[in-house]
Amino acid sequence: MSDPAQKLRVDKWLWHARFFKTRSLAAKTVASGAVRLNGTHIAKPAVNVGFGDVLTFAKGERIWVVRILETGERRGPAPEAQALYEDLSPPPPPREEKPSVPRYDGGGRPSKRDRRKLDQTRRDALD
Repeated sequence: MSDPAQKLRVDKWLWHARFFKTRSLAAKTVASGAVRLNGTHIAKPAVNVGFGDVLTFAKGERIWVVRILETGERRGPAPEAQALYEDLSPPPPPREEKPSVPRYDGGGRPSKRDRRKLDQTRRDALD
């Protein structure tokens, strides 16, 4: 466990917490101004964060709001990374259900007779 008074660069913390695959991706996101620290936009990856700070940033289609609980000492496995923060994000919006692909509703694979009927109805529709 890390000392609560310890500080760490924001890009390094985002990488430790596994929000970004590489530290350079985290640094680019911070440098673009897409990250807020306690409600204030930050534009430098060298800004230090510590216990109790709240980060807000977009990753993909989701907006993350996290409170830092620990700074961490390494980029460890996912359970260890999830212990570094408390997720305050609103729940993601429900996914829209995509219409399923039309299926043969005869209950299984069509028989040779069923395929002939289907082919005949298709030929009749073209005429």
